[in-house]
Amino acid sequence: MRQVGLNLRTRREFCVATATGIAAAGMLTASPRGLAGVIQADGLPRSTPELQGVSSEAIQRFLKTLEEKVQTIHSVMVVRYGKVIAEKWWDSESADKPHVLWSLSKSFTSTAVGLAVQDGKLGLYDEVLSFFPEDAPKEVSGNLKAMRVVDLLTMSTGHQDEPNVRNEQNWIRAFLAHPVPHKPGTHFRYNTPATFMQSAIVQKVTGQTVNEYLQSRLYGPLGIATPKWDANPQGISIGGYGLYLKTEDIAKFGLLYLQTGHWEGKQLIPSSWVELATSKQVSNGSSPVSDWDQGYGFQFWRCRHGAYRGDGKDGQFCVVMPDQGTVVVMTANTSNMQGQLNHVWDVLLPELKA
Repeated sequence: MRQVGLNLRTRREFCVATATGIAAAGMLTASPRGLAGVIQADGLPRSTPELQGVSSEAIQRFLKTLEEKVQTIHSVMVVRYGKVIAEKWWDSESADKPHVLWSLSKSFTSTAVGLAVQDGKLGLYDEVLSFFPEDAPKEVSGNLKAMRVVDLLTMSTGHQDEPNVRNEQNWIRAFLAHPVPHKPGTHFRYNTPATFMQSAIVQKVTGQTVNEYLQSRLYGPLGIATPKWDANPQGISIGGYGLYLKTEDIAKFGLLYLQTGHWEGKQLIPSSWVELATSKQVSNGSSPVSDWDQGYGFQFWRCRHGAYRGDGKDGQFCVVMPDQGTVVVMTANTSNMQGQLNHVWDVLLPELKA
């Protein structure tokens, strides 16, 4: 095999560089959707970009764009048709190092709610107060009484301002004591404590933290080692943030949703839940050029181009592109998340031909 002009600076670039080199050498001729991966490792199978219908040059342009224009990119992984076609880590990050997810944690909490609904532990239209009567305020407003689990999921609890619970010993009580001036279900307001309440409800009805509950239902089947998830003073997984996962773990989660909850012959998440969670349930803006104005599901954001995502502060992304059979995971520390996401649409998306 002839040598390809790639500088293998670290083992973290091995998969991208090897895939590029093999394709350039003309050694592989399988169809773009062929099942033969060229690099196998623990976790998801690897493949050259060409075998999955993407040019190595396009992948390299995408990686270079992220490196040069996202301050600061930490990692990226691109999965197409179930196979990793690109992966890279920068600076002190590595494949085996869990990364803070920030609000991307919310999509995992939503998944736990969906599984609890499947198990008959709770219903979408159960009133939030019904789970915590001991923490209800002395005077319960009509809007607070009307708040349902589905309102927590869609960030439409009726709050005007996000409740401040972090300085309180009892976060549940602080949440329920916060004014609810709007009718639940009618007013979108991004609300991290609402995700905490989902976590608290799951723990109340299952006897397990969200992190524990997901162990056998999600982490185990996906081959994810039990992760760290920060808890509040009451020992409840924070839900809205605090989860740490490796880049490939996030990619597995995105692929599970791309496959409508199906994984290695088993239905881990009901396909009906995946459809509900990733569809537009509430409106959250009207700008055609903002990926934060395309609608909100159950702790998932709708995107332009028919995609959806979980995301977190500073540039943590799990972007699922059903029309292209693709998942893009990025971790970063950036203040320009829209700019980071634009690189996916402007540089990578045009190369993802069916």
